[in-house]
Amino acid sequence: MKPAKPTETQTATLAEIAREAGVSAPTVSKVLNGRADVAPATRTRVEELLRAHGYRRRRAEASRSPLIDLVFHELESAWALEVIRGVENVARDSGLSVVLSESAGRLTPGRTWADQVAARRPHGVVLVLSGLDESQRALLTSRSIPFVVMDPAGDPGPEVPSIGATNWQGGLAATRHLVERGHTRIGAISGPSRMMCSRARVDGYRAALETAGLPVDPSLVVAGDFHHDAGYRLGLQLLRRPDRPTAVFAGNDLQALGLYEAARELGLRIPEDLSVVGFDDLPVARWVGPPLTTVRQPLTEMAEAAARLVLELGREQEDRAATRVELATSLVVRSSTAAPAAV
Repeated sequence: MKPAKPTETQTATLAEIAREAGVSAPTVSKVLNGRADVAPATRTRVEELLRAHGYRRRRAEASRSPLIDLVFHELESAWALEVIRGVENVARDSGLSVVLSESAGRLTPGRTWADQVAARRPHGVVLVLSGLDESQRALLTSRSIPFVVMDPAGDPGPEVPSIGATNWQGGLAATRHLVERGHTRIGAISGPSRMMCSRARVDGYRAALETAGLPVDPSLVVAGDFHHDAGYRLGLQLLRRPDRPTAVFAGNDLQALGLYEAARELGLRIPEDLSVVGFDDLPVARWVGPPLTTVRQPLTEMAEAAARLVLELGREQEDRAATRVELATSLVVRSSTAAPAAV
């Protein structure tokens, strides 16, 4: 029998949900607490009723563990270390620890992860370049576990709090800098097209060219994956062209470093023969030779903001409108850009 559709004011108790599911109230409590000793079919039935009734554990009832869950879609670069540092800074000041998990490249964690989080009962969850499906959001919401998405891969939706950066403005600033140096043939190595931040940076690149009255050559825009190997492989592809670009916006610092390697292999000097701009301003950008001109994305500050927001959401007794924040990017000019060589 299907449950009646709840009204805005309808609130079901655990006893009512248990009666409707045909189980005991302690069984419903086990589901809420992520206990493993519940049959899968029973768990599914109870979860459906909790979601249908919009059940939400009162925060005063929620005994939280001293944890913040931090979830990456991939955990393998200096970029991730900057994010971990930011969340750890806030967690440490609040007397909390950080639990790290990775979704193996998927932009949505698996259901097993959601059950584990429900069992841990952390103060909150920060997801990086990831998101939650409807059932996962409902599960965390019913347990009063707040969540925030940092640098969302796609549009997280109006109901999901998120922290991002001004990616479009960063792509615009990077490309405008190259135009101002006198470059007219500028390539771009983007990140994955499925990621909103990647698309925004390329859109900024295109806008800078169009504003300067320069043509946008689609063949000079290649899609990478934000890793060093992609910068190297796609860099070779761009630089081996007979009409190669004189400058490249690499989309992120790791791809810029791969582009450096490709240029060295082809005997091209940076910046004399090729100007390069990255994105992120990782610590290595200052030490590579020549030091990399890049767009600073305040990763540590973004992570700190996400962690503070998720803790604030956990302390509030009433729901509030989802918060969407974008932190400013800024161009950091170093030695990897110059005027194009005279022909």
